[in-house]
Amino acid sequence: MSNSKNAKTQEFRRPVIKKKHCVFCSENIEDIDYKNIERLRRFMTEKGKIYPRRVSGNCAKHQRKLSRAIKRARYMGLLPYIVK
Repeated sequence: MSNSKNAKTQEFRRPVIKKKHCVFCSENIEDIDYKNIERLRRFMTEKGKIYPRRVSGNCAKHQRKLSRAIKRARYMGLLPYIVK
């Protein structure tokens, strides 16, 4: 009985996900410019949503700065709020 139980638990193991590293920390970027549209679009979905930190791999400090820069770019009209 114990062998069948071990076989079942091995089937349902989650795959090991490689830890993502913050792009801004690795490139030593302190300030995220809202006018750099190409860099900001990398952290947005096709519909215009901001990727969460667990998906983008950013640290908490740079994720806050990134979301602030994206919101500023949206307000200035450089990025759309929603893409249809």
